[in-house]
Amino acid sequence: MPTLFLFLRRLLPVALLALSAVAPAHAQSSIAARTGPASTERITAELVSMTASATPGSTLILAVRQDIRPDWHTYWRNPGDSGGATTLSWHLPEGLEAGEIVWPTPERLPLSGLMNYGYEGVVYLPVPVAVPADAVPGERLDLSVTALFLVCSAEMCVPDQLELALRLPVGAADQRALETPHADAIQAVLDSAPRPAGLEARIERDNDGTLTLAVTGDALKGEGGPGPVYFYPFATDVIDHAAPQTGTWGPEGLALKLRPGSRPADGPPEPIAGVLTTARGAYEIIARPGPLPEGTSGSGALDSDAQARGGFDLSALLQAALLALAGGLILNLMPCVFPILAMKAAALARAAHDPREARRDGLAFMAGVLVTFLLLAGLMLGLRATGEAIGWGFQLQNPVVVLSLALLTLAVGLNLSGVYHIGQSLQGLGEARLARLPGGTGAFFTGVLAVAVAAPCTAPFMAAALGAALVMPWAAALIVFLMLGLGLALPFVAISLSPPLLARLPRPGPWMDRMKGLLAFPMYATTLWLMWVAARQAGSEVLALGLLAGLMLAFALWLWGTRQAGAGRWAVVLGLISLLAAGAALAVAARMEPEVSAASADGAEALVAGVWSSAAVEAARAEGRPVLVNFTADWCVTCKINERVALSSGEVSEALAETRGVYLVGDWTVRDPAITRELERHGRSGVPLYLLYAPGQAEPRVLPQLLTPGLVAEAVRDAGR
Repeated sequence: MPTLFLFLRRLLPVALLALSAVAPAHAQSSIAARTGPASTERITAELVSMTASATPGSTLILAVRQDIRPDWHTYWRNPGDSGGATTLSWHLPEGLEAGEIVWPTPERLPLSGLMNYGYEGVVYLPVPVAVPADAVPGERLDLSVTALFLVCSAEMCVPDQLELALRLPVGAADQRALETPHADAIQAVLDSAPRPAGLEARIERDNDGTLTLAVTGDALKGEGGPGPVYFYPFATDVIDHAAPQTGTWGPEGLALKLRPGSRPADGPPEPIAGVLTTARGAYEIIARPGPLPEGTSGSGALDSDAQARGGFDLSALLQAALLALAGGLILNLMPCVFPILAMKAAALARAAHDPREARRDGLAFMAGVLVTFLLLAGLMLGLRATGEAIGWGFQLQNPVVVLSLALLTLAVGLNLSGVYHIGQSLQGLGEARLARLPGGTGAFFTGVLAVAVAAPCTAPFMAAALGAALVMPWAAALIVFLMLGLGLALPFVAISLSPPLLARLPRPGPWMDRMKGLLAFPMYATTLWLMWVAARQAGSEVLALGLLAGLMLAFALWLWGTRQAGAGRWAVVLGLISLLAAGAALAVAARMEPEVSAASADGAEALVAGVWSSAAVEAARAEGRPVLVNFTADWCVTCKINERVALSSGEVSEALAETRGVYLVGDWTVRDPAITRELERHGRSGVPLYLLYAPGQAEPRVLPQLLTPGLVAEAVRDAGR
C-alpha cells in the first residue's frame, strides 16, 4: 500500500474528530424535521429505534443502522492497523442521556499486510438512551445524531458525515411499547455483543517479548474445546494485529500467543482489555500482569480461525508471485550470489557439449534451489506461527549457522583448488555413477548452496513479495517462495535447455582446470566474510573457535586428498580426529551467547549514527528534524555496499548537516524482534530497508534498496525543506 495512502488513512480519524467539534450545537430543531435514511455513494445510514415509543423512567434502545456498499467497510472501536472508529455526536431533548455504543463483534479485514477491524454489509450500532421519569406521555421527542463514518475500500478512504434524525412519542408508563421492524435485528446484536462473563485473564511477557494471554473460567470449560479463538484488543498499539494468534486449550481455559505491537516492551506488560471471541460466544476481558494460571494447555492446540483467512485474494497471490519471480531473477545479479554464479558458469562450461548432461544439471540445480526455498519457507512460517518474530535471512542471525556456512564454502573452495576430489575414493566400488557426484548430485547441492548464500540479499521486488507472503495462508505463501526460487534458477535452467546457447560455449580443455582453481578464491572470500559476520554477532572468542574449526576441517580434507592419492590408513584416522575437533569447536561456539551492542541513540548528534528505536525516532521528529533510518545487518552484502557507496559519502553527510538530520541504524545482525516488527509494518520481511521521516509527515518515505549518494542527499534535503 502506498505510503501516502497509509498516511491519509491515519490522518482521517483526526479530521473526523475535528469535523465533529464544529458541528452546530443548535442543529437539533432543524435536524428533527429530516427523519429517515441519509446516503452517500458508499453508505446509507438511518437512526432507528427498538420500540415505537419511549417509556418514562426506562431505557430507550436506539441504533444507527449502516448499509455499506459492496467492497467498502467501516470500523470497530479499535480500527486495527489503520482507519478510524465511527463516532456519534448526539442532539437530544433536555433530560435524555445517551450511553456508549454497544459494539458488535467486528470482522477482520486484512489488506496489503495490514489487519483492520470493522464491518461490511448491514450492521446496527445500538446505543442505550436514558429517558427521565418526568417525561410527559404524548410528548414528541426529536432525537438526532451526527454520525461520522470513515468508509474505506482497498483503494481509498472517505470520511462521510451524515445527519440522522428520529421522532418518537412518549408512551404511558404503564403500557408496554410496541416493537419496530428493526427490533429483532437490534436484539440480535445485543444478545451476541461481547460482555463480561466472569473470566479470569492474565498476561505475561516471555523472554523474547512475545505476550502470553491466559484466560480461565466456566464459559471456556467443556468437551471439544473453545473452537476458533481470536483476541481483539481495545487499544491499537498493544499487539501486532496482522500476526497469527496461536495457542493451546485445557480443562480450565486457554492460552494465546500474541506478538506485541508498537507500545514499549520494557518491563512487565500493562493490563490489556479487549474482546475474546470463541465458538461459544464473545467475552470482554481485562488481562492483568501476573503468573499464568494452570489448566490452559494439555488438551490440544487451538483451532485456526477461518475468518483470519477470509481476506485471501487470488489477485494478491498472482501479484506477489510475479514480484517474487522478478526478484529471483534480479537476485542472480546481487553481490552475495556472485560466488555461486561462478560455480554455475564452470558447470555449464563442463557440460556445454553434452546436451543430455546439461539438461540433467540444469534440472538438478533447479530442484536444489526449489527444495531449499521450500524448506526455509516452511521453517520460517512455522516459527512465525508459534509467535517468533523472524524474517527472511533469519538463519544467518545465528552465529553457529554462519560458521557452518563458512566451513561449507571453505570445503567447496578446497575442492575447487584440488586439495581433494569428491567421489574419487568411491571408484573402487565399481560403480562409475558414484564417482560422478559433481554431476547431477553436485548440481543439486550447488542449488542448495546458492539459496544458503543468497539469503543475505534482498533484491528489488523481492521485499514486497515476501512481505505479502508472510500474511497469506501457508499454501499461498509457499507458492510465492517457490516462484522466488524459480526466478533464481531460471537463467541457468534456460541456458542448460537451449542447445544453440550451449554450442557457443568453448569446448572443455586444460583451461577448465585453471578456471576451476580461479573460482576457488570467491569461495575463500565468502568464507572470510562469513567469519567476520560471526565475529560481529558473537565476538572474538566465537571467531577464534570458527578459525580453529576451519583449520581442522582443512586439515581433514587435505588428509582425505592424500588418502585418495594412495596414502595409508593413518590419514583416515587423523582426518576423523580433525573433523571431531572441528565439530567440538562449533559445539562450544553454539553455547556462547551473542554479543548485543550497548550503544545508545540518546544524545546522538546529527552526523553520528545512533541506534534505532521508536523512541529515538519520535524524539528527533519532536524537534522538527528529518530522520534517516537504515535497517541493516552485517551479513547483508547489499546493505554493506549501500553503506560504503552512498550512506557514508560526503554528499549525504553534507545534506544531513544542512537539514540538522538524524541518522539512525537498526542492526538486525543478531535477532531483534522490535526491528522485525518494524520491517513487517512496512511490508518487508528482510533488510535492507531505508526510511526517511520528514517533519510534519506521519509516515516515512521508503527509499529504494539500491542507493546512490545523490539520491539519498536529494531525499534528505527535500525532507528538510
